[in-house]
Amino acid sequence: MPRDIPLGNGRLLINFDHTYTLRDVYFPRVGQENHTQGRLNRFGVWVDGRLAWLNDPGWERDLRYEASTLVSDVTLRQPELRVELRINDAVDLEHDIWLRRVAVRDLDGRARRAWLFNHFDGYLWGYADGETAYYEPEGRALVHYKGKRYFWFCGWAGTDPGFHAYATGNKAFRGREGTWRDAEDGVLSGNAIAQGSVDSIGGLSLELPAGREAVAYFWMTVGFRHADVRELHSLVLSAGPEFILNRVRHYWRNWANHRTRRFDSLSPSVEQLTRQSLLILRTQIDHGGAIIAANDSDILQFGRDTYSYMWPRDGALISMALDKAGYPELSRRFFLFVHELVTHYGFFLHKYNPDGSAGSSWHPWSTPGGELQFPIQEDETALVLHALWEHYRRYHDIELIRQLYQPMVVPCARFLASYRDQRTGLPSPSYDLWEERHGIHAFTVATVWAGLHAASRLARIFGDDALAGGWESAAQEIRDAALRAFYDPGLGRFVRTITIGECGVVDRDPTLDASLAGLFQFGLVPAGDPRMVKTMQAVEQRLWCRTPVGGLARYEDDYYYQVSRDVANVPGNPWFVCTLWLADWYIARAVSPAHLERARELIEWVAQHALPSGVLAEQVHPYTGEPLSVSPLSWSHGAFVSTVLDFLAKEEQLARSGWATLLG
Repeated sequence: MPRDIPLGNGRLLINFDHTYTLRDVYFPRVGQENHTQGRLNRFGVWVDGRLAWLNDPGWERDLRYEASTLVSDVTLRQPELRVELRINDAVDLEHDIWLRRVAVRDLDGRARRAWLFNHFDGYLWGYADGETAYYEPEGRALVHYKGKRYFWFCGWAGTDPGFHAYATGNKAFRGREGTWRDAEDGVLSGNAIAQGSVDSIGGLSLELPAGREAVAYFWMTVGFRHADVRELHSLVLSAGPEFILNRVRHYWRNWANHRTRRFDSLSPSVEQLTRQSLLILRTQIDHGGAIIAANDSDILQFGRDTYSYMWPRDGALISMALDKAGYPELSRRFFLFVHELVTHYGFFLHKYNPDGSAGSSWHPWSTPGGELQFPIQEDETALVLHALWEHYRRYHDIELIRQLYQPMVVPCARFLASYRDQRTGLPSPSYDLWEERHGIHAFTVATVWAGLHAASRLARIFGDDALAGGWESAAQEIRDAALRAFYDPGLGRFVRTITIGECGVVDRDPTLDASLAGLFQFGLVPAGDPRMVKTMQAVEQRLWCRTPVGGLARYEDDYYYQVSRDVANVPGNPWFVCTLWLADWYIARAVSPAHLERARELIEWVAQHALPSGVLAEQVHPYTGEPLSVSPLSWSHGAFVSTVLDFLAKEEQLARSGWATLLG
C-alpha cells in the first residue's frame, strides 16, 4: 500500500496511506524506530449516531499537497453522513511537532453536533511491550512513553485547548483490539492509564452550522523527556496552530522555488512534479545526512524487512540530482555522513541504517567453498567517488574535498584499482545493482571506470600525481577490456554480465537489462556510438511493456513483484528509473530539438503515472498503473529530477547552438 503523503523535518517523519490514515511515525531519525510499526492509527468523525473512520469504505478522497509545500491538502467527503473534511497536516520545521487542521463542513443543510476522534496505536521503539499511555489532566492531553521516547497528543476546538473526551487501553492480546472500538458509540470511557501493549484515543466536539464548517486542531509533540513534549505543547499554544502551519507553508514554498526555471516545452504537471519530487526527497533525508531509499513499512509483508536504509548507490545518484537542482548543502551532508563508513578494505558495505550502523544484508562473506568473498555491490563504492567529483566540479567545494580526500577518496580508489581480475584487467566479480547476481556487470564496470577517473581528478588537486596516474591507467585498462569483453559481435550490442572461465573464456549473458544505460551515463561509451545505439534500441524494443500502461521494465522476465507471465508483452513491471534512463539516452544523443521529442514523451509518462500527491513508487502494475512495491521511492524521485533538468539543459544548449548557426 503506497504512502501517498509523507511529511517530515529530518528527525520526525510521518506517512499517510491512500485512505489518509497515519501509518508510520519515525523519530528521532528518518527511517529508524518506527513507533507505529505500520499499524493503522485511525482518525474518524461521529455524527448522527454513526462513526466513520477514514480507512472505512465509502469515502471520496482527494489526497494532495498544497502546491510546492510539505503541507497536505486533503479533501474527504462522506456521502452517507453528509459531511466533508478538509485536512491540512504539517511537521514543524525546527520542532518535532505534527500539527493537523481539520475543517468539517455540513453537507446536509442542518446544524449538527460532530465528534472527531484521533487514535494512536503505539509501538514505541518499534515494539509494543512495556509502554504506558495516560491522561495528563493539566494539559487535557494524552501521553505515551517508554524509556526516553515521549509522545504528547492534544487538540483544540472551541474556546479552550484540550481533549473533550479520552480513553487509554490495551490492545493486541486477549482479544483486545484497542480503544478505537470505544469510539464507535460516540462516547469514550475516560480510562486514565494503561500499561503494556497500549493505545489511546482523544476526542473533540464540534458544533456544525447548517451548510457551513467548523474547525478543530490536533497535534502531536515528540521528545526524549516529559519536559520536552510538554514544552513543545506550550509552544503550540503560545504561537497558535495557524501560525505554525503558515510558517511551514511559506518556508517550503520558498525552498522549492529558490531557482527560476523555464519549463515551456514540458507540461505544467512535469513542472509541478519536479518541485514536489524535491520536497518528497527532502522528507526522506535524515538530519545526519543519510539519504534513505524508502520508508514504506508495508514492504515488511514481502520479506520481513524494509527499504529504510541508506544504500551508497542510491544516495550518490540522488546527491547528484540535488546538486543539479541547487541544493548542495544536502549533498554535502551526505558525503560527510558516508565518508565515515568506509571499511578498512576500502569499500562500502551493502547498506546502512540511518545512524551509520551496518544494515541487514543477504550478500555472503564467503564463497560456497568457504573462501573470503566481499559482500558488496562495487558500483556503490565507485558512485560515491563519481558523485563527489561532480559535486566539486559544480560547486568547487574544496573545503569538503580536503576533509574527504584521505579518509575516503584514497582508500576507495585504491580498492577499485586493485580489486581486478588479473587476466582481463576488469573489476573482480561483485553483486549487480539489482542485488541479485554475482559476476562482472556492465553497469558496475562503467561506474568503476567513472569512480577511478573521479579519484584521479581529485588527486590532482592535491598534487598526488603518482596516485592520479595510477588510477588513470587502471581506468584505461578497464575501459579497453570492457569494450572487448562486453560487446557481442553476434548480437551487435553490449551484454549486461560476463563470467570468466578458468581458461579465460568469456561467457556473456545476453539478457537485455535497462542498466546497460550505465555504459553511456557514466561516460564509458558515448551515447551515439553505434554499439551503444544498437544496445539501447534493443533495450527499448524488448523491455517496453506492450500494454496500455507502457513503461520500461528492468530486464527480461523480471521476477520481482511479477504480475504477468506473458513475458513477450510484459517483460517485467514498468520501473520509473528504467523509463527515465531511456529518456536520458535520447537526451544525451539529441543533436536538434526534434530529437528530444521521445525524451519528452517518456518524462510525461512518469508525470502521468505519479499519484495525485506527486508520489512515485518503485514500479507500477503493467495493466492498471497502480503503485507496486515501496512508495515513495527516493531513487524514482531523484532520477526524475535529474532527467528533467538534463532535458532543460540540453534544450537550452541546442537552442543556443541553433541561434549561433543562424547568426554565423
